This record gives sequence, C-alpha cells and structure tokens, in this order.
Amino acid sequence: MSTREVLRFGGVLPLLVANGVLFTGVALQAAVLGLQAYEITGRKADLGWIGLCEFLPAALLVLVTGSVADRFDRKRIALYAIAGEVVCSVALMLYAFTDPTEVWPLFVIAFVYGIARAFLAPATRPMPAMVAPEGGIPKVIAMWSATWTGATILGPAVSGLLFSVAAWAPYFVSALMITVSGVFISGLRFERQPDRPAPDDRPTFRSAIEGLVFVKRTPILLAAIGLDLFAVLFGGAVALLPAIADERLGVGNVAYGFLRSAPGLGAAAMAVFLAFKPLRRHIGRSLLLAVFVFGTATVVLGATRSFLVAFLALVVLSGADMVSVYIRGSLVPLVTPDEKRGRVMAVENVFIGASNELGAFESGIVAQAAGTPATVIGGGVATIVVVGVWWLGFPSLRKVDRFEDLGH
Repeated sequence: MSTREVLRFGGVLPLLVANGVLFTGVALQAAVLGLQAYEITGRKADLGWIGLCEFLPAALLVLVTGSVADRFDRKRIALYAIAGEVVCSVALMLYAFTDPTEVWPLFVIAFVYGIARAFLAPATRPMPAMVAPEGGIPKVIAMWSATWTGATILGPAVSGLLFSVAAWAPYFVSALMITVSGVFISGLRFERQPDRPAPDDRPTFRSAIEGLVFVKRTPILLAAIGLDLFAVLFGGAVALLPAIADERLGVGNVAYGFLRSAPGLGAAAMAVFLAFKPLRRHIGRSLLLAVFVFGTATVVLGATRSFLVAFLALVVLSGADMVSVYIRGSLVPLVTPDEKRGRVMAVENVFIGASNELGAFESGIVAQAAGTPATVIGGGVATIVVVGVWWLGFPSLRKVDRFEDLGH
C-alpha cells in the first residue's frame, strides 16, 4: 500500500493533523519555558529542575496511566489530558503577565503539566495502530513521527520571536493550538479497538504491572527501550540550549529559537525520507548505528563555539534520533498485543518520553557543577559507550532483520 493510499484511509490524516497541531503547541511552550526560567535566574540547574518536575508524574503514575488507557476509552482519556495541558498553558500565560521574578511557580505548573502528559501519552501512542490499514503501521508511524518532528521545527522557531514580543504571547498560542488538536481528536474514528474488560473484571495490581512484566519478558522490546533510555538520559543536550546559546555561542533570543528548531529540522527531514523509503532490512543494526551517530553529534555540539556547527550538529543528532524513534515506534506495537499497548506505552513513556525530562535534569545539575561543555561532551561519550555495551550484550536486537519477523 502506497503512502498516498494510507493517507486516504479513514482517520489517518485527521490523526496526523491533530498530532502536528498538538505538538507544535507543546514544542513552542517547552522552548519558551526553558528560556524564561533561564532568564529569570541564570542558573543552568533550573533547566534541570523543570525537566524533573515534568518527569516525576509519569514515573509515579506509570501503573495507573497505562491501565486507564487500556480499560477506558482512549479518545476520552486523551481529551481530558489535553484539557489539563490547556489549563497549564493558560496558567503560564497568566504568570507571564506578572513580570515574574521567581522561578518556583514554573516548577509547579510543569509538574501539573507532567500529570496531564502522563495520561495523554499512553492514550494517544496506540492510536496510529488503531487507524492504520492492514500492513500500514510502519508507514503511519513514520508519518506520525514526521508530524511530531515538523512541530519541533515550527514551535521552537517562533518561540524566541514571540517571547521577545511579549512573554505571555507564546503561551497563548500554545493553549490555542492544543485546544485545536483536541477538536480533531474528538472527531476521530478508529478501525480497531482493544477488547474492553468484562464488567466484573476489576483492576488488580497484577494487571497494572502487566506492562512492566511484558517488557521484561520480551528481550527485543527491553533492549530497544533500554537503549533509547540511556541515549536520551546521557544525551540531554537540548535542555541546555539556553545556556549553550548564551555562554558558548553568544546569540540572543531569536537565534536561540532557530537553534532550538534545528533538531526538528533534522528529524523531520529524516522522517519524510523514512515515510517514502522505509527501512526494510537490518533493523537492529540500523538502530544501534543511529544511536552511535546521535552520541557522536552530541560530542561535536559540546565542543564547538560556532553557531553554524552547533546548528548542523543538532540537525544530525536529531536525524539519527528519528531513525531510532521510527524503529522503536514500529517495533513496540508489532510485538505488543493491542489489549496491553496502553500499559506498555505507559512504561515506554517513562523510559523514553519522560526520560527526556530526566535527562534534562541530569544535564542541568551536572552542568551547574562541571560546566556546559563537559556535560554535553561527556553525555555524548557515554552514549557511544552504551551502544558498544548493547551491541555485545543484546545479540537478539542486533540480529533483527525485518519488521515482518516481529509480529506477535
């Protein structure tokens, strides 16, 4: 089935539009939140604390969010979570009106936002498989990733400009876009739905931890998620971009916005390429190679004082990361039964999605003590070491050849 035919199928296009609008607003808000915190205090550690506040809810609620996504209507859960994100955007906008001098309210709002996102991720991540035609999951995943990465270009690119016009403006635009995404999601129709539990089937602790158990007993899944976990944890350089732009590159808010959009540019270009030329062979080795390139580009980013080199390094590392996202995003639904996908996606959200924020926390705290260059370079080197360990320690991942071999 061609990409054009997939796009014409049912709810694929509306879901992609909803995802693109949602993450444009989210990426815009994330870029401005870090910039505002750094402008208030000038402390790199505060960039890390924002990351930790967004990470904690996903980790603390992992046994709840996945079970909710599997037991109840995923569309409804997603709409409630989107409403929570809109409330947080409005709260940030109202706080920006006060010309803030304290950073702690940003931490509080970031924590509440983390709660909403903790429920949103396991509810929406299975949706590409729910709207995809038979055999079209990898293509829909690639296009889903493309809309997300396109959003990470547009949102950050305008973040510095909007923030320079008025501190509240980017939060207003973010709230508006997240609201629009909710309208699109509310109208979605799914080709397939997971079987609902029987009325007398009560939630149990065993059911709640099934996602963790399934990941643990599926070696390829554990290896893929674990690899990205450590790569994201050590390679959290993007969180330090406000400090890199100021200290290392000497550029202002508008240039920072373009620098923050560079990861989206590289990832979007790679996602479009994968949508039309999807990987078909040597899947496991391609994943390991992509993470190796990610680590190498992170080292370059930490070592340079050139804006152009930093921009290109971000493009390369995000392009490599998109290959990893594409492979893992196709692998997880292929090896996971649909009735468990919410719980497995909740686990993945903690280990991968939310670990972006944990990586930001680690980078911010280390950078405060050791300096920005040492932190970024050290994270890149650590990522390369992890690839070597995984190459030797997980032969089952290295030997994965085709997606078709992974059907559950």
